[in-house]
Amino acid sequence: MRFEHETLAQRVRFATGQAPATICAEVQRLGGSRVMVIASADEADLANEVTADVPVVLHHREVVMHVPVACAERARAAAVEHEVDVLVSVGGGSTTGLAKAVALTSGIPIVAVPTTYAGSEATSVWGLTEAARKTTGVDARVLPRSIVYDATLTLSLPLALTVASGLNALAHCVDAMWGPRTDPIDQALAVEGVRALAAGLPAVAADPTGLRGREQMLYATYLAAVAFSSAGSGLHHKICHVLGGAFNLPHAQTHAVVLPYVLAFNASAAPDTERRIAEAFGATTALDGLQALRRTVDAPRALRDFGFDEADIDHAVTAIQEVVPASNPRKVTDDGLRQLLRAAWHGADPSQLTRRDN
Repeated sequence: MRFEHETLAQRVRFATGQAPATICAEVQRLGGSRVMVIASADEADLANEVTADVPVVLHHREVVMHVPVACAERARAAAVEHEVDVLVSVGGGSTTGLAKAVALTSGIPIVAVPTTYAGSEATSVWGLTEAARKTTGVDARVLPRSIVYDATLTLSLPLALTVASGLNALAHCVDAMWGPRTDPIDQALAVEGVRALAAGLPAVAADPTGLRGREQMLYATYLAAVAFSSAGSGLHHKICHVLGGAFNLPHAQTHAVVLPYVLAFNASAAPDTERRIAEAFGATTALDGLQALRRTVDAPRALRDFGFDEADIDHAVTAIQEVVPASNPRKVTDDGLRQLLRAAWHGADPSQLTRRDN
């Protein structure tokens, strides 16, 4: 066995019900005296509450999905103007993404406080959108120095978005199993992430106000994101980044819809990997396990429900082919990709994609 694995340096604190004190301690540990709090207008009250004891010099509210470059530039300028020395992001993936955009050019450390299961807080991946094209990259400067996970901060997340966000985390696990840099450590983390999400997500769906399931989901989200960050973006994420950037589709819902189709597409070409995913679900096949989970939690079903036009499929195929990983287990032809996207647009049975190309 030969492989190389780099573990990212990051402090992670699980502190259910203790976010304010924990955030304050992490800011102090980083020597922060001029803090910029990044949170959307919808999360403003929560952000104010959990940073009440932090030396805040600026509350920045302009958070936009997929982090448009213009928004990033305004946030960067605001950080410079206020001589910010620590960033605290309170929110989901778009909020964390904006903090990363600031850190990318400034090196200002981030304390990430997630309120969803996006997982961006545990990766060194950044993403910016300009002219309907989403560009992603990897840079150590954007990895948050600290994460504060408090399950109580996810209680206000609507159940439908909780489900979509949890399936987004599951997509990190699946993509990590055959990402371009995957290794046995990534796969071990990803398999445990699948197992934890398969248990945690139905628990939250059954009892949205309970904390045990949400704690399990945050644990799984962290594992999934660490595995994904190391393994790199596979076919699933390349598809979703194109759909999000070019057609402004909602991030979590897009991932939730596309996941079973990519899993079905790749499964027959990677039987050992498929078997491990199936075992994590406790199912006969990986697709059976995923589909059973999706039925239990009433997952999003079709891209057409989220604003994707069937007429744009050919345009999407062309854009996706430019970024398809060479290491994908199954050859990605235009026809195969077109079939995948059309099935996802309709919300059709993904098992039709399991045939392997000759």
